[in-house]
Amino acid sequence: MDERVREMKDMNNLDQYEVGFDIPAKPGMNEADIQTPALILDLDALERNIVKMGDYAKAHGMRHRVHGKMHKSVDVAKLQERLGGAIGVCCQKVSEAEVFARGGIKDVLVSNQVRDPAKIDRLARLPKFGARTIVCVDDLANVAELSAAAVRHGTQIDCFIEIDCGAGRCGVNSSDAVVAIAQAVEAADGLSFTGIQAYQGAMQHMDSYEDRKAKLDIAIGMVSDAVSALSDAGITCELVSGGGTGSYYFESNSGVYNELQCGSYAFMDADYGRILDKDGKRIDQGEWENALFLLTSVMSHTKSDKAIVDAGLKAQSVDSGLPVVFGRDDVEYLKCSDEHGVVGDPSGVLAINEKLRLVPGHCDPTCNVHDWYVGVRGGKVECVWPVSARGRAY
Repeated sequence: MDERVREMKDMNNLDQYEVGFDIPAKPGMNEADIQTPALILDLDALERNIVKMGDYAKAHGMRHRVHGKMHKSVDVAKLQERLGGAIGVCCQKVSEAEVFARGGIKDVLVSNQVRDPAKIDRLARLPKFGARTIVCVDDLANVAELSAAAVRHGTQIDCFIEIDCGAGRCGVNSSDAVVAIAQAVEAADGLSFTGIQAYQGAMQHMDSYEDRKAKLDIAIGMVSDAVSALSDAGITCELVSGGGTGSYYFESNSGVYNELQCGSYAFMDADYGRILDKDGKRIDQGEWENALFLLTSVMSHTKSDKAIVDAGLKAQSVDSGLPVVFGRDDVEYLKCSDEHGVVGDPSGVLAINEKLRLVPGHCDPTCNVHDWYVGVRGGKVECVWPVSARGRAY
């Protein structure tokens, strides 16, 4: 048995683990008894988010490929398939894709370029786990590399041609380049041209709805031109994929895109939560619910106006800002060091061992530093799920 598969199976066998030593909680425990700092999922809120996005995608005739890099969890991905009709996942790294494919996800996109020979070889083996495997390409030379690996392993790799539609990272900048690479893919053994990757990541967190729309209008124009150029060249474009939590309504009404790649909607974090919808309302106050929290405990209160909690830098990412204390306006998370968080408590209301739910500033990298999700419902622990692809960054 593959070592990673064995590890994933072992991680789901909770009987072998000791609370506080191996895992933060076990099913049946009270939320108040969860060992901190720990990631907790409000299962009711999570399920409502998943169903809501699934219903939206279905009503707009869209496929939804959930972003696995956000939660890095096979269990969450399968919940998104079961409740939200997700058709598979997209990942950013081959190592993430391996975890999801081996965990039973049948349609996996590496929404990134893969150029290292060892990584290309691993990518070409993924279809042997029963997963449709798609990768992004933006360079003709990469076509030959992928083809050689697919032929060597007797597999097929599907290819998206990536367009740089505003993020300024990977991707080609012209319809001519899209057509040239697509033609090369169609002529290559072991490869199949599947469509276009056009994710505008640079605008996802812009506060203004109108500013986000202006950026997407440009992207949609580029994609439309590319699809037309492919058609003129006699090439069928099966999928046009993109769209995130801050823009999915634009792509789904574009008449061009037919696949979404939303991720953070399921958990919601403080940075995404502050962006505004078309009515000028924060998207975490009606559109999506906070479902992911970093549970933390008060460990010291020697300063009358400050409480020290056990969730510091090593328990979260603050690249997009500090976490927000959920459901309270009488205390505020002020700053953090490696192992400590400082919570402003001007009225001295917090007690030793009192627990606070923090909404992380950025969910993706925060999830990546934890081994477990603790699913809670009605104040009780219902499940404990491994963060299956945690640390898979290669």
